Amino acid sequence: MIYLDHAAATPVSPKALAAMLPYFSEQFYNPSAPYLPAKRVREAYETAKDEIAHTIGAKGVDLVITAGATESINLAFTASHDKVLTLETEHSAVLEAAKQHDYDLVKVDKNGLISLDDFKNKLDSKVEFVSISLANNELGTIQPLAEIAEIIRQERQKRYQNSNTTPLYLHSDASQALNLLDINVARMGIDLLTLNAAKCGGPKGVGALYIGHGVKLQPLTLGGGQERGLRSGTENVPGVIAFAAAATEAKSHLNGNRKKYQEMTQVFRQELTKTLAQSPASVPNAPIIAQNTEKSNSNHNTGFPQVQFLGNSKRQLANFCPICFSGLDAERLIYRLETRGILVSTGAACAANKGSKSHVLTAIGLSDAEIAGSLRISFGSTNTLDNVRQAAQVIREEALHEFERISHGR
Repeated sequence: MIYLDHAAATPVSPKALAAMLPYFSEQFYNPSAPYLPAKRVREAYETAKDEIAHTIGAKGVDLVITAGATESINLAFTASHDKVLTLETEHSAVLEAAKQHDYDLVKVDKNGLISLDDFKNKLDSKVEFVSISLANNELGTIQPLAEIAEIIRQERQKRYQNSNTTPLYLHSDASQALNLLDINVARMGIDLLTLNAAKCGGPKGVGALYIGHGVKLQPLTLGGGQERGLRSGTENVPGVIAFAAAATEAKSHLNGNRKKYQEMTQVFRQELTKTLAQSPASVPNAPIIAQNTEKSNSNHNTGFPQVQFLGNSKRQLANFCPICFSGLDAERLIYRLETRGILVSTGAACAANKGSKSHVLTAIGLSDAEIAGSLRISFGSTNTLDNVRQAAQVIREEALHEFERISHGR
C-alpha cells in the first residue's frame, strides 16, 4: 500500500514507540502515588511535558494534556462567555464548539486564506474569543497568525482606551503544523494553542492545550484535580512520553521535512500532469490533464475539466497537495485506487465518515461537481519519491479511466 493520507493519521515513529513501551509494563505506576517508583514516573511525565512545551517556545506548566485535539479545542472555548469569531473553514471541532456561543464566521478567499478585512469588520467590542487554525486540515492553507494577533492587539488597546474590560483571546489549532512549521507562541502572539500527537508521529488519543498567562478556563472533566484542575483523571504517561519524543524529533527535522515534502509535491504534480501522449493510449477523447494552481475552466472540446491543484502552494503546508477532477466521483475513484494499493481521502476523515459535503471546499467557492471530484493528498514518513511518483501515475490512469467511463455513459 502507498499511503497518501498523513493529514488523517501518522504512524507512531520508532523513537516515540521505543520511548513509551516501558511505561506500559516496567514503569506502569500511577504518577500520583506516594512511593518512589511512582515519583520517578511523575518526574518522567513532567519532563515530557517540558519537552513538548519547548517545541512551541513554552514551559511544561503552561500545558494541559488532553485526550486529543478535539478535547483541547473544547477546553480552550471555555475561555469565552460571550461572542466568538472563527473561520468558515475551521475543523468541525472548532465549528461545533463555536456554535455553543454567540458566534460569527470570517470569510476566506479561493485558497482558504483569511479575509483580514472581513475579520476586522467582525471583530467588534463584544468578541471575547477568536479561533483560527495555523494550518487548515483539508487544504493545508497557512494562516497569517502574526498579522491576526496584531489586529487583536490593536483591538485590545482600543478597548483599554474606552474602558472596555471585555477580554479578548486568540486560540489556534496547530494540529497539522507541528512537524512542518516553526511555532513560537510568544512570537506569534497566541493565547491558547492546540496540539495533537497523532499528526506528528505520536500516538492517537493524546493532545495538549497551551494556556497563556492570565487566561481563565473552566474544566470539562471533574475529579482528582490533575492537570491544574482542568483535566482530572489518571495521566496518560505512555502517551505523553511518546508525544514528547515525536514532537522533539519533528522539531529537529523541520527544515529537512519541508524540503523533502516540497520535492515530493513537485514530483507528484509533474507526474500527474503528464500529457495524453504519455497516458494510456486506450482512452479515447480524454482530456489533457494540466497543472493549474487556480480554478480552471472546463475543456469544452471533450466536456472534461482539467485537474485543479487546490490552495496556494506559497501559503500551504509542504506535504499537502489537494486536487480536484471536476465531474468525477471521488468516492468511486478512492475505491478504485485502493484496489491498486493507493490510499487517499476526500478530505477530513470525520467529514468523510459522515458522507457530508466538505464545508471547506464550499467556503472557497468550489461547485458541487468540483467538490464531488476532490481528493486530499498528504505526504508523510511512509512516502518516498518513488512511491509518490508511482501513486501519481496510478491516480492519473484511474482518473482517465473514469473520464472514459463517463464519456461513454457507463
